[in-house]
Amino acid sequence: MNKAEAEARILKLRELINDYRYHYHVLDESIMSEAAADSLKHELVLLEKEFPELVTPDSPTQRVAGKPLDKFTKVTHRDRMISLADVFSADEVRGWVQANEKMVGPIQSYFTDIKMDGLACALHYEDGLFIQAVTRGDGLVGEDVTMNVRTIENVPLRIDEPGHVEVRGEIVIFKKDFEELNAKQVKAGEKPFANPRNLAAGSIRQLDPRIAAKRQLKFIAYDLVEPNLPTHGEAYAKLRETGFRTSGEDKVFRSIDEVLQEIKRLEDYRQTLPFNTDGMVVKINDRVVYQKLGIVGKTPRGAVAFKFPAEESTTRVKDIVISIGRTGAATPVAILEPVVVAGSTVRHASLHNADEIARLDVRIGDTVIIYKAGDIIPQVKEVLTPLRPIGAEPFDYAAALKKQYPELEFERPEGEVVYRVKGESSDFILKRALEYYASKPALNIDGLGEKNVEALVNANMVKSIADLYRLEVKDVAKLGRFARLSAKNLINSIQASKTPPLNKFITALGIRHVGAQTANTLAKGFGSIEKLAQATEEELHQLPDVGQIVAESILAWFADEDNLELLAELKELGVEPVYQDQSHLPLSGKSYIVTGTLESMGREEAEDKLRALGATVTSSVTKNTTALITGAKPGKSKTDKAASLGIPALSEAEFLQLIGI
Repeated sequence: MNKAEAEARILKLRELINDYRYHYHVLDESIMSEAAADSLKHELVLLEKEFPELVTPDSPTQRVAGKPLDKFTKVTHRDRMISLADVFSADEVRGWVQANEKMVGPIQSYFTDIKMDGLACALHYEDGLFIQAVTRGDGLVGEDVTMNVRTIENVPLRIDEPGHVEVRGEIVIFKKDFEELNAKQVKAGEKPFANPRNLAAGSIRQLDPRIAAKRQLKFIAYDLVEPNLPTHGEAYAKLRETGFRTSGEDKVFRSIDEVLQEIKRLEDYRQTLPFNTDGMVVKINDRVVYQKLGIVGKTPRGAVAFKFPAEESTTRVKDIVISIGRTGAATPVAILEPVVVAGSTVRHASLHNADEIARLDVRIGDTVIIYKAGDIIPQVKEVLTPLRPIGAEPFDYAAALKKQYPELEFERPEGEVVYRVKGESSDFILKRALEYYASKPALNIDGLGEKNVEALVNANMVKSIADLYRLEVKDVAKLGRFARLSAKNLINSIQASKTPPLNKFITALGIRHVGAQTANTLAKGFGSIEKLAQATEEELHQLPDVGQIVAESILAWFADEDNLELLAELKELGVEPVYQDQSHLPLSGKSYIVTGTLESMGREEAEDKLRALGATVTSSVTKNTTALITGAKPGKSKTDKAASLGIPALSEAEFLQLIGI
């Protein structure tokens, strides 16, 4: 991205983030999830870091929160209530440590605590008496909400501490209390509340304190500003000693490795906490060092907030491709810039059908909110149209089908939302898929030819490739084509195919444009079906034999929900492809072409024997071709080109000697 493109993107991001922040922090309304907003803010931070000359004082990264409402008296904070910079990975945490150690030397200890999802508030005491509660507001000026906070049962109205004391924390509603409040709302015929955070914030901003008193609010302290104790750990101990409730999850660690272990523990454990949380705060424990590091923009250098994997995030649509499933259904798939959602990297998302694309109005180049349905299947939740690039055209589904599958015709049956391959039933497509799966170039399952496949499908015994591994001898033997022995032989052959070579398994899947040689290239390039399933377009393009059309076909296949379900079923049934490293084999690194008719074996068998010895087999002669293997009536264009490039032509006898026969 060049500077001009970055500047345009930054302006759009700022506008959308400011709109979100105004609704969320001032009006207590949410126009998108906090996780999605965090993703946009993180993108803005990274862009401004790459182009620091584009940073302006009014950027969302240079402020803490929106303006306070006029409902309450405005109060200027004695010390600015700052927010923390977000980090999303262990590498970013380590980078934060390294940057600080360059300034202050080795850090002796770290303080950590859970990051609560509530309303930040500062409580003030004079000579032990509670006198004022102020919301964070914009960090410099907040709102006086003293009367409402006085209704919170766990806020001490008097403490045994002389002078001025300032305690900061989060006002939250526990998950159990929130569920009970919503149950009462529903019982009363009222609309249930959206989430605990918004309810807590809305309760504190009620003019009538009696409403706040009914909401089961709790104040969880996270900082003791005055008196200023030497360490954050000592400050928390003093808070508890004085009568304030803390999260109970605070700890002190000596190394950043221990901090990262704690992050992992809390990430797994957080669902059991009584309140909602979206991350963990990490601070330099020594407050003298912490303060010495100072503030950059509006965030302290001495602390960061590690955000747990979001259930939602934003990314951009790089392309929309259409996958033809094993039933002939055409399913559109969004190819995305990789983004982490719910702890895993998402590279594509199903768009389901043409109607869903039209409903979302998703276009190539759009920025979208991604979420995981059931934490498994990535879905597009919403298009952020304010970030749409100029010139982005509506997706033409019919034109895309024609472009990607020029040799096929499609129809959309009346009353259905899905386009299907015209003139071919789902049973016909299934039979062809099963035959190919069992064929010699693929898994070579003996006894599973055309007639037997037809019998199994017609008897409704096999409805998918995975069903092959569920067959039992007693059931197959009932079919007219099988005796007990032939049924047993077939089941044995099927079971023997459970640990196929990876390249054969990839071939067997029947991915369009992926033949035996491309499958071999993919197996070498990725080493497992799981890694191939997560491949990006860029990674695919780095491999020989994989151009744009092949890459799109692979991406579409692994983005299709039916195909992912098939892979999961096969794995559950014990099908585990095995990658065999071929770098040590005698023909590794060499490339051959078989042309003409061989007497000793068919061309496919000859090519398989070459690949088994580590060779690459292609169909076009290039300067990288090692030799041409010629049978009877070889292709003239191939032999002529090989001769012009000085590439040797091996006879069938020389070929047999080459492969050790």
